[in-house]
Amino acid sequence: MRSRFSLDRRPEDQEWGHAHGPGAGGVRLHYVRRGRGEPVVLLHGWPGFWYDWRHVVIPLAEEADVIAPDFRGFGDSDKPEGDPKTLYAPDHLAADVLSLLDHLGIESFVVAGHDTGAVIAQVLARQVPERVRALALFNTPHAAIADKPKQPAAQRESWYHHFHALPWSHELVGYNRDTTELYLRHFYDHWVGNKESVRPKEFEAIVDTFARPDAIRASFGWYRATYEEESDPSARALEGPISIPTVVRWGELDPVKPASWAEGIEQTFPNLNFRFVPGAGHFVPFEAPEETVAAISTGLSIAHWASPYPT
Repeated sequence: MRSRFSLDRRPEDQEWGHAHGPGAGGVRLHYVRRGRGEPVVLLHGWPGFWYDWRHVVIPLAEEADVIAPDFRGFGDSDKPEGDPKTLYAPDHLAADVLSLLDHLGIESFVVAGHDTGAVIAQVLARQVPERVRALALFNTPHAAIADKPKQPAAQRESWYHHFHALPWSHELVGYNRDTTELYLRHFYDHWVGNKESVRPKEFEAIVDTFARPDAIRASFGWYRATYEEESDPSARALEGPISIPTVVRWGELDPVKPASWAEGIEQTFPNLNFRFVPGAGHFVPFEAPEETVAAISTGLSIAHWASPYPT
């Protein structure tokens, strides 16, 4: 049965509300924006771009001002060349988001993040807690995961961390569109629990985006910036608890961040609303869009009632 949130649209369609704005240090960011109300920022993961939220943007825009940017190095945002540790570290991606929101005149906001986006959401929550009203995170890294990524079974799943850090890996994967498609298909086959959620036309649009010149190289910048031998690449961004109200939804079938890794998550997020998502794997935002919209709506409600001056 087709979800009522399913959309037969591709990223280039004009109805999304495409625009560009300034990131940090002269980087130009692409984003889509729809709706009115409380601002909600949607932060994507890898392999992705704003289109990860394709089944979320329009229904959520019925109650919120939805902004879904492409991180630097992804989608239609700039792809700067140089030392990845200088250009693609978590602090730089977070600074881009803040620069864009400042440009848009948005002071406070709810942040929803998946995968890489969930790491950057936590960076924002620590750097500017007075601006982040609530978090909605999906299959998120957190401090209590600790050494689990070092275990042999986890290393077999996270081999791509090490591969992406190699200086020539983008040349192999991004040799042409066919090699790009073969590589991405592994993740969209293996990481997805709800197999019906990967629709052929949507996957073609994703491959088209990553097959552009420099797209694979730039997307690997995140891993090259954060890579440390035998460690989770996002670990340095996850220190200390976050008291901001947090909604977490975790796909039960995720092979790369398995359900068992959720244990102890309340240590990082003491003000937590948590639930597993049955039948979903790693890509909860498009595998379970109704659950995703509901989770973000819960974050919006919490933010509204937590304010001393509800509107």
